[in-house]
Amino acid sequence: MRRRTFDALAAAVGVLLALVLAVAGGLLLWAHGFIDDQVHSQLADQKIFFPPAVSQALADPQIKPYLSKYAGQQLLDGAQAEAWANHFIAVHLQKIGGGQTYSQLSAKAQADPSDTQLATQVQTMFRGETLRGLLLNAYAFWKMAQVALYAAVVAFVAAGLLLVLAVLGLWHLRRTDPEREFLGRRIPPTPAVVADN
Repeated sequence: MRRRTFDALAAAVGVLLALVLAVAGGLLLWAHGFIDDQVHSQLADQKIFFPPAVSQALADPQIKPYLSKYAGQQLLDGAQAEAWANHFIAVHLQKIGGGQTYSQLSAKAQADPSDTQLATQVQTMFRGETLRGLLLNAYAFWKMAQVALYAAVVAFVAAGLLLVLAVLGLWHLRRTDPEREFLGRRIPPTPAVVADN
C-alpha cells in the first residue's frame, strides 16, 4: 500500500471518529443538562430546607458532620438529597424503629394486628423509608448526570485530538513522495519494455 493511500485513509477515519465523538459529546451534554434540570426542579418543588445552623436538629453527632455545610439551604441537588436521606431521615428512622427495619416492624404488626401503637410506628417507618428511597433515586440520577458531564468533556477532548491528528495526516499526505510505500520503501519505477524491431 502506498503511504499516501494510508495517510488518506487514516485521516478520513480520524475525521469520522472525531464527528462520532463530537455527536456523542453533544448527546452526553444534553443528557447531563436534562437530568440535572429534572432533579433540581423536582427537588425544588418539595420545598425541603435544611435546619438552620443553630437548630437542635443538627446537634446530633450522627447528623451534624454531614448536614452542617447545608444549614439553612433548600435541598436542590443530588448531593444534598443523599445527605438528607442517609444522615437525617435514616438517623430518625433508626430511632423511631428502635434499630429495627420497616420490614421487621411490619412482620410484628401483622403478627399482632391489635397493637395500634405498633401499627402507627410501621406507618411512620413506611413513609420515612419511601421518602428516603425517593431522595436516593434523585441522588442516583444526579450522579449519572455528573458522569455524563465528565464523559462529554472526554468525548470533546478526544474529538479535538482526533481532528488535529487527521489534519496532520492530511498535511503529511501532501508532503509524501507519491512513490513511497507504507513501510518506507520507495517503489522502483516500472522498467520500460523496449520493442524488438
